[in-house]
Amino acid sequence: MKVTRHDDFVEHVCELLAPLGAVRSKRMFGGWCVYVDDIPTALVADDTLWFKVGDANRADYEAAGVGPFKPFPDKDTVMSYWQVPESVMDDRHAIVAWGRKALEAAVRSAVKPKRRRRGL
Repeated sequence: MKVTRHDDFVEHVCELLAPLGAVRSKRMFGGWCVYVDDIPTALVADDTLWFKVGDANRADYEAAGVGPFKPFPDKDTVMSYWQVPESVMDDRHAIVAWGRKALEAAVRSAVKPKRRRRGL
């Protein structure tokens, strides 16, 4: 799927993910962050969609042969967002299914285990 303007692509992504909840986008660091119900679930950079990945959905991306987002091409730093395969982008049902797993991964990563207090 090729869209001519970056803003149009972000709007298209938000429309595709609408079945998951309230979707909004926000510019950040030269790209966009896409939120579902105020949870950061996806990134858009260079007209490419990247979904949040965790232990439960990483194998899907590995099987599709795609990799993680590298914010700095000249560094080894990677983020926990992986490129959405083109075949998923072209299938409305698949994008919602993968988006749901990305949302679940985002929710899990946002939950921090409580630290036990000593002496109590």
